[in-house]
Formats: sequence, structure tokens, C-alpha cells
Amino acid sequence: MVGLPQTAEYALRAVLHIASKPDLVRVATLAEELDIPRNYLSKTLHQLARAGILQSTRGPRGGFQLAVPADMLTLAAILEPFGTLDSGPCLLGRTECRDSAPCAAHWRWKSISGSLKEFFNETTVADLREGGKRR
Repeated sequence: MVGLPQTAEYALRAVLHIASKPDLVRVATLAEELDIPRNYLSKTLHQLARAGILQSTRGPRGGFQLAVPADMLTLAAILEPFGTLDSGPCLLGRTECRDSAPCAAHWRWKSISGSLKEFFNETTVADLREGGKRR
């Protein structure tokens, strides 16, 4: 299976965890609870804050919280700052792979890739927080 880059996975895990908490979440606490290196997580969270996904509060009582309501925050929006859903390189490693010059896997992968994008665009943090139940 084609997976998400590690930073994107950490971002999703962190945002879902933050969404489950009523108060600000500190980086150190989050890093420990999710078993993610603190400095790496801190950079990821600040990138999400710059993108308007999270809101950060500085100081000894500071931390992170959602900047967007969970029912309006799609997984695609969380991944967007990391370029994860961009049409990436060819599945078979070709330097040029597009509709007019497809590789052997292009057409089959294009439909799967489209379904993945649809999942990320249509699934919200609230959907996953509610156990992934269908709407």
C-alpha cells in the first residue's frame, strides 16, 4: 500500500488528538502521548498553525487547539501544508507520466488516486472523532 509521508501521518495523528481534548494541548504532552519526537512534532504543529489549521498560544499555559471547527476541517486541509495530496511522482518512477504520456500503471492508479483524494476531501476530523461512522 502507498502510505502517507511520516510528517503527514504525524500531522493527522496530532490534529485528531488535539480535537479530542477540550483544553489547549502542550507539545511535550502531545509528543509523549503520541510517541512522536518533540522537536519534530513542534515544527509540524507550527506549520499547521501557519496554515490556519491550529491556533497556538505561547507561554507557560500555552499550547495548541483547533482553529477550525472539527466538522469543517477535512483531512485534505490538514495534509495540504505538506503537499501530500499533490499529484506526486509516477508510481513506476518515470520522469514523465501524464494522460498524454502514461506509464503502464497510469490509468489504473489514476482512479485509485482519485478515490484517495475524494476520501481526504470528504472526511472531516469530526467524522473520525465519531468513530468513522458514515454520515
